[in-house]
Amino acid sequence: MNYKIWRFGKWQFRLTSTRYVLMALVAIMVVAAVFRFVLGLGAVTNLSDEWPWGLWIGFDLLCGIALAGGGFSTALIVHVLHKEKYAPIARAALVTSMLGYIIALVSLLFDVGRWHNCWRPFFFWGYHSVLFEVFWCIALYTLVQVLEFGDIFFERVKSRPLKGILEKAMPFLLIFGIILPTLHQSSLGSLFVVAVDKLNPLWWSMIIPFFFVWSAFFLGPAMVTFEGSLAARAYGRQPETEVYQSLVKVTMWMMIAYLIVKIIDLNYRGVFSLAFNGSFESNMFLLEMIGGIIIPIIMYAIPSIRKTQAGVAAASFLVVAGVVFNRINVNFTGMAKAVGGSYFPSILEWLITLGFWSLLVLAYCFIAENLAILPKEEHAGAKKSIAG
Repeated sequence: MNYKIWRFGKWQFRLTSTRYVLMALVAIMVVAAVFRFVLGLGAVTNLSDEWPWGLWIGFDLLCGIALAGGGFSTALIVHVLHKEKYAPIARAALVTSMLGYIIALVSLLFDVGRWHNCWRPFFFWGYHSVLFEVFWCIALYTLVQVLEFGDIFFERVKSRPLKGILEKAMPFLLIFGIILPTLHQSSLGSLFVVAVDKLNPLWWSMIIPFFFVWSAFFLGPAMVTFEGSLAARAYGRQPETEVYQSLVKVTMWMMIAYLIVKIIDLNYRGVFSLAFNGSFESNMFLLEMIGGIIIPIIMYAIPSIRKTQAGVAAASFLVVAGVVFNRINVNFTGMAKAVGGSYFPSILEWLITLGFWSLLVLAYCFIAENLAILPKEEHAGAKKSIAG
């Protein structure tokens, strides 16, 4: 494959046709962002009083936070449960998670009507607001991840004092890095507990905070596996298949528990039959559960599928898609009938979201090509391939 390499000092970055497209989307996003901040939400979005939460919250925040769950789940598995065989993928999981949370914070800024007041939650504390707790936990966890990433960064940018400080602080950062996401993942679900008369019973539950945090945790290994498969393909290295096939067993058993609790909850509330009444909501619910939960469980349980890279990557993709679908169903499908009206993102909303995620991909590629986030023995080979 022909490509150019952009070099500046000791840093380098591949310039491929795909990345030119991604950079173009980021540039368009910047222009659209100017319009959003100058003209306001009403001028650039299709949000309304009926639909105050749109694409930026429903996808960029809710889905982005869930997809970034690989950071805290991998940290728990590797550093708390001491499963050292998963250590080779821990750094890549951290980077993906950190970038996902940064995108989530930026999406919050875009979605706040008076964005220039974004500093107020730091000084005016709304103790009784779930959103206040979500904001603080996300902000603090993002800071924790940036500090954890600093330990990797200062391997390349030599600074013994700073690296020494980060190494001493790492045990505390790991503790906070597990506690904080557990709190806000569940709190995101708590936002919908109060929507008892609006959210469809197939998704509303008093234990929806549990479903949110549990799904974010089991999504972590699946997201790490899927992202690692893509990275291996992009950089021409051997994927950590043995690590992945062992790691996704965590996802499989947690998904089985999720499915059992979901069925018990639906049956206890007397709404289990709603899943089969043929309505649009029931069809979307069944698609979410069958395609995103049941089929991946079966694929993970079959050794001949789980032990192949293509099989484990495909099953992990379904898990990722299933959790994304769940968050979209909660925010849009489950609320549509109650709130009335209609909502479809404007072109500027789509362009800003595409720009967000394009920037995330470009940032990941830059970090992967310049810092040791891949397994050490393969990272050296990848750098040689890039330079060659």
